[in-house]
Amino acid sequence: MLSAITLACVVYGVVGAGAQRGAVPAPQPPGPGRGGGRGAVQVMTLASSAWRDGGEIPIKYTQAGEEASPPLTWSNVPDGVASLVLIVHDVDAAVGSGTDDILHWLVWNIPAAATTLAERVSSMPQLSDGTRQISATGPNYRGPGAPAAGPPHHYTFELFALDTILDVPPVGAPPAQTRAAIVAAMAGHVRGKGVLVGLFHRQP
Repeated sequence: MLSAITLACVVYGVVGAGAQRGAVPAPQPPGPGRGGGRGAVQVMTLASSAWRDGGEIPIKYTQAGEEASPPLTWSNVPDGVASLVLIVHDVDAAVGSGTDDILHWLVWNIPAAATTLAERVSSMPQLSDGTRQISATGPNYRGPGAPAAGPPHHYTFELFALDTILDVPPVGAPPAQTRAAIVAAMAGHVRGKGVLVGLFHRQP
């Protein structure tokens, strides 16, 4: 089975040189000569009141603190969106054969009308509004936990706006398989993308 990052390389298009470090490129919709003509993926704004983009993630939202999920807000969502997907991963932590990284949070089927994820999202496979979630350790947010040795890790929050709802269950498969299924199901359905990066490592 292909790893999530291997699938991402197959599914996702190439971003420009100005893309943020660690950001997973957005899948490119079909264009002229490729079976369609939706145009480019729209740039969205993803932010948190807890830290600025590229800044240090507060202890409260890490394994060294309360491991509360951070508050997130977004804007500039394109028209015709059916759901949103959030992928949070540590791009500096290779696992397995080195072609994958640590999944800290995968949230999908977020309602299209939503513009926020509140702090401290409940730990359960599916929320009352249909939102589903997993991480490498369960149906919940997994806080950053990079060791004190070495430089801070880059924790990348990627929000995708889709023109479909994903029929991928939150239970019944290992997190890596669920992540791969989500990435594959997103192919050809991304209408917008926003990225937020936070840095963290434990204090010596």
